[in-house]
Amino acid sequence: MSKVKSAREAAGMIESGSTVATGGFVGTGVPEGLAIAIEERFLEEKAPADLTLMYAAGQGDGKEKGLNHFGHPGFLKRVVGGHWGLAPKMAELAIADKVEAYNLPQGIITHMFRDTAAGKPGTISHVGLRTFVDPRKGGGRINNVTTEELVELIEIGGREYLFYKTFPIHVGLIRATYADEEGNAVMTKEAGSLEALSIAQAAKNSGGIVLLQVEKVVERGTLDPKLVKIPGILVDAVVEAAPEHHMQTFAEQYNPSYSGEIKRSLDSLEPLPLNERKIIARRAAMELIPAAITNLGIGVPEGVAAVASEEGVLSDMRLTVESGPIGGMPAGGLSFGAANNPDAIIDQPYQFDFYDGGGLDIAFLGLAQLDQEGNVNVSKFGSKVTGAGGFINISQNAQKVVFCGTFTAGGLKVDVEDGELRILQEGKVQKFVEQVEQTTFSGTYAAELERPIMYVTERAVFELTKDGLMLTEIAPGIDMETDVLAQMNFRPVISPELKTMDKTIFNRERMGLQEAMQPAVN
Repeated sequence: MSKVKSAREAAGMIESGSTVATGGFVGTGVPEGLAIAIEERFLEEKAPADLTLMYAAGQGDGKEKGLNHFGHPGFLKRVVGGHWGLAPKMAELAIADKVEAYNLPQGIITHMFRDTAAGKPGTISHVGLRTFVDPRKGGGRINNVTTEELVELIEIGGREYLFYKTFPIHVGLIRATYADEEGNAVMTKEAGSLEALSIAQAAKNSGGIVLLQVEKVVERGTLDPKLVKIPGILVDAVVEAAPEHHMQTFAEQYNPSYSGEIKRSLDSLEPLPLNERKIIARRAAMELIPAAITNLGIGVPEGVAAVASEEGVLSDMRLTVESGPIGGMPAGGLSFGAANNPDAIIDQPYQFDFYDGGGLDIAFLGLAQLDQEGNVNVSKFGSKVTGAGGFINISQNAQKVVFCGTFTAGGLKVDVEDGELRILQEGKVQKFVEQVEQTTFSGTYAAELERPIMYVTERAVFELTKDGLMLTEIAPGIDMETDVLAQMNFRPVISPELKTMDKTIFNRERMGLQEAMQPAVN
């Protein structure tokens, strides 16, 4: 019997009060056509209502797409998500106490889907200890109407762990490229397989349904069984989506280098302008190690790959993205989660298995707020809820972490002249605070584990020590008292061997990174 249905017919299969899990990563793998149909049904019928929505990575364009389709009062009762920043319409409901809201680590949620499929009562992990998802620090609850504890502190073999409770998934919303009439699906043109299979298995073993969005339905028996990612036994409805609702990412309709169908030349990439972001990326890139397994976060850390390309060392890197790509060069912006020329693309839960177990040699992550103990906040600022995404998994488990961000925010303007940095206008927001508003990364925990941690800005470099944050480098042309210490809400430890940042960072020509790394290559 054919499982092919219209988007509206598939939306009609969802009952009010259901727990809905949706796959996607920014704009990769998002079943946009299904989300639109479900939203249209709710606006017309006020059903399905009071849904519990669960998702791992942030999904949206920061405006209308992705999870923003669920941002209506009465549509949702509870949200359990890894990242909120791309779905402001939904985040507004949480800020206004109109939904119960949780922010849990992205990798943990992908594992919760898998553990739900396996019938396990929860996910046990060290990930999240001493951060805001630890029940001693709030248990990941976002607002005042959220009271149920989804995270418990437990002890096994004398060690602390967190226990994340699983619950049944009634509806799985996923997508693939092609499917036959029985629901067998391949992901030929997708930039990532993400957690689609885990969601489908979780929903099916919870007695629920799986709605699958595809680009095209094909004839039964025409798909290579070795390439089938979602078996038809898990699928209840197959929906063909219009091309505009099945973009490969929210930035690009289709880029074959993301799906491994071609190899794109990366030698012709435009060099970054010499501004504060490139200065940070250049200093961070000096920490790159040839063949080291590396993760680059979104935002300023994306520039590390651009610098590596400009310096001719990109081919020596082993870059990975938490969504699943391994090798190549990660894409940025609304294509973040995809990678140009990947060597492999694995499921997101397995990528996080590797990350959580310490497989990353080094990670470059964003820096939004930092305090004297080395704690970092990237997840909550005032009433604004951004969420942690995969930040907690990555920062807590990489063998070395380099946090990257401007020294101040909100209007910072700099200039480089004669190899020296000039601050033309200071940012309005101080990022070095006495105590971070929310602990997304625990500096004290990292210090106990003796993990090497660096904090790189355009004017200064810090390292984490057992005594707290230590200033180790300042940029040429920068006055330590005026441009650094006066812009901090605390006084860091000053290294007795305080250095000047490498002057090649502030030259307009290439900085010679390839030559500097050559001894390590040999």
